[in-house]
Amino acid sequence: MSSSALGNEPEHTTQPSNHPAPSDPRMALAARIALLVLLTAELMDILDQSVVLTALPSIQESTGAGPAALQWLTTGYSLPIAIGLITGGRLGDLYGRRRLLLIGTVVFTTASLLCGLATGPGVLIGSRALQGAGVALVIPQVLATLHVTFEGRNRSKAFGLYGAVLSIANVLGPVLGGLVTEADLLGLSWRPIFLINVPVGLAVILLGRGFIPESTEKKADRPDLTGMALSALAIMMIIFPLGEGYLLHWPLWIFALLAAGLLTLIAFLRHQRRKQNNAPLLPLSLLQGRRFSGGAAAQLMHGLLCGLFFMTWTLYLQRGLGMSPLDAALAFVLLSIGELAGAAIAAKSAGRFARRLPQAGALIAIAAMAGYGLQIAAGQANLTLLGMTAPVVLIGFGLGMVSGPLADMTLAKVPHDNAGAASGLFNTAFHLGVALGTTLTALVFFATTGGSPDAGPNRDAFTTVLWWVAGLLSLMWALMFCLPKRIDNQAD
Repeated sequence: MSSSALGNEPEHTTQPSNHPAPSDPRMALAARIALLVLLTAELMDILDQSVVLTALPSIQESTGAGPAALQWLTTGYSLPIAIGLITGGRLGDLYGRRRLLLIGTVVFTTASLLCGLATGPGVLIGSRALQGAGVALVIPQVLATLHVTFEGRNRSKAFGLYGAVLSIANVLGPVLGGLVTEADLLGLSWRPIFLINVPVGLAVILLGRGFIPESTEKKADRPDLTGMALSALAIMMIIFPLGEGYLLHWPLWIFALLAAGLLTLIAFLRHQRRKQNNAPLLPLSLLQGRRFSGGAAAQLMHGLLCGLFFMTWTLYLQRGLGMSPLDAALAFVLLSIGELAGAAIAAKSAGRFARRLPQAGALIAIAAMAGYGLQIAAGQANLTLLGMTAPVVLIGFGLGMVSGPLADMTLAKVPHDNAGAASGLFNTAFHLGVALGTTLTALVFFATTGGSPDAGPNRDAFTTVLWWVAGLLSLMWALMFCLPKRIDNQAD
């Protein structure tokens, strides 16, 4: 990164910087190291959300966990993240983004050690929830620090790399979980998938303290405790029934809890309106801007299609085509190769094409989804990895062109004082979308299969899913018209 990468930091920090002056040639190296540490923290946190999936059978065998406990190994991780993102982002604004990132990393690293040492499902679930709480503190600080630290093309490149890491972490998690568990390192079975976080987390803490610049609001006020409680309660009462309803066959209390969550959300927004001049948790001015509100809505669609596609794709590969878990993992590798290529294009463009680049990525993914659907509908029951390579890589390529630029342009004009709150809300949109996408699997996929493991129904159901995902991609493409057509500031 150029020497200007950290040049705006002193105007929004509340303490003397221990980093080189802007004219110091070491600045570029410090910026690169800071970026590496931020992306490593993001990779570690996001990877742990999916790395556990392919290790679940081994975990069940060694801990005696039942089906409900296995489900909570994933829900117990994701729910604290969704609940705490907005609060974590605002706390970073008020008390220092580097400070909150380091605190969150300490929590996550400690919880990872507890996960690796757990002998029963109760301790493991509790440790997973503690991991999620740490992630809720870390992730908003990553986006916010990128936003306030880098400028112009450097920021676009940084967000391009952020999108690449996000995409790769989501699809490589199940692959690495399966490989590490099958390798049975030192006879530890599944435990290394958690223990590896300990040295990585310690490196993030040490390097982050030395190289990530501190940033905070110019005037730190007392946190909005009532807003934090209302937002956490509302999100929990919305996401929990959406994620659990289809498993419980939609009992009446699920709808009552969802309605209560929506009412609590309304109460939260009314409270925030009254607090706008007194350090609100969520500055409502963020939602009044076309760029941010449209970008956040597009991110909601992004999470929704990911929640619907990835879960059903795994079932299609193993049930519809009879692939082994390892072969299914290789299909995820194909997708990740495409995503890496698309994200590399986005990073190298440095924002020159503005919204046209992520919109082009969405159109490529739509076309690839349609081609994949036609390929499956043609009755290719024996479709191989080689046969599906082209559409799968193109799907990944298109999605890889979306994540980084979408985050960059959505947050570009957010005032630095509100960077944490904005990144928390942007990330919450994605996780809420994943919950909605998971709910859609009951209506779009399982309603067709009827829970049957037979290949034919699973192929037919997944073909329907692809058309739904293509529709969601089309809606995301349309929402990205709220993003700027051109980027005016591209100074290096």
